Amino acid sequence: MDFMLFFRSQFFPLFVAITILVWMIMPYWIKRAQKAGLTGKDIHKNNNHVVAEMGGVVVLLGFLMGIMGYIAMRVFLLKANSNIASILAVLTAILIAGIIGIIDDILGWKIGLRQWQKPLLTLFVAAPIMAVNAGTRLMHIPFLGLTDLGSLYPLIIIPGIILMTTNGFNMLAGYNGLETGQGIIILTTLAYFAAVTGSSWTAVVALCMVAALLGMLIFNKYPTSVFPGDTLTYSVGALAGIIAIMANLEKVIIILFIPYILEFILKLRGKFQIESFTQVQEDGTLKPRYEKNYGLEHLAVRILNKLKIKTTERKVVYLLHSFQLCFVVITLITSRGLLI
Repeated sequence: MDFMLFFRSQFFPLFVAITILVWMIMPYWIKRAQKAGLTGKDIHKNNNHVVAEMGGVVVLLGFLMGIMGYIAMRVFLLKANSNIASILAVLTAILIAGIIGIIDDILGWKIGLRQWQKPLLTLFVAAPIMAVNAGTRLMHIPFLGLTDLGSLYPLIIIPGIILMTTNGFNMLAGYNGLETGQGIIILTTLAYFAAVTGSSWTAVVALCMVAALLGMLIFNKYPTSVFPGDTLTYSVGALAGIIAIMANLEKVIIILFIPYILEFILKLRGKFQIESFTQVQEDGTLKPRYEKNYGLEHLAVRILNKLKIKTTERKVVYLLHSFQLCFVVITLITSRGLLI
């Protein structure tokens, strides 16, 4: 299916409705979160500005309503009952990821979840996808050719990919609009590949989340009025991995997540104890807080400093988005080999 058909079809109003829904509800969430004390300091500002937390809850709600609307359209308008079980499995998995994110948002900064607990909990996200026997067990492996992975695929590959994307997406974060923008870029790319390879329903599911993220971006872009929280990062990361599995895009997701693999390596250098924040100057510009890089965020700040560019939070985010887009271009250039 042509990817642009989604923007000339009956699904376009659905995507618009999701974006509007998130856009309308978010201001109420911001007020309620501030009143309830669900707030956090915007680290890269000098005015000690306090921002509402857990905006990902509204994104999750928008995605939920979008998927339910999509199912209704399939059943009552298109008279199509195929893939309903798979769609519900995806929805269940994302809700599990969202609940884990909510727990981490509420307990993580007050009580503290141990580092080993987070990846262990995200393994539960894979359960619904394993239950519907998603994906294909036949894969082209370098030097081995077409290989039947048998039971290794549902038992190892599925939880492995979801573990990587769910926890990886949660690492590259902490700057206004970064997580939301990254989610839009990655999920739109996956939706494109899903559409051109004939997995139209996974493309629609991915674009439902993209639509919700667009509604979030209005409030989360610099200067932000709401933080996404782990509720959003776990949900979006999980969905990226699930779409890759459902649409047989495992090779594509590995390339798209190279920035997150690099982030993991840099975080490992600091034993996952050093945060991605940098030091704010009096004029609002940023400079490295540490002598070494413990995240791509640190590296981005250092690169901008070296280039004598006024290093603002917005420019750091743009640079990281540009880096992510480089891997999108790589997937497009090498798509013939990736889709074998």
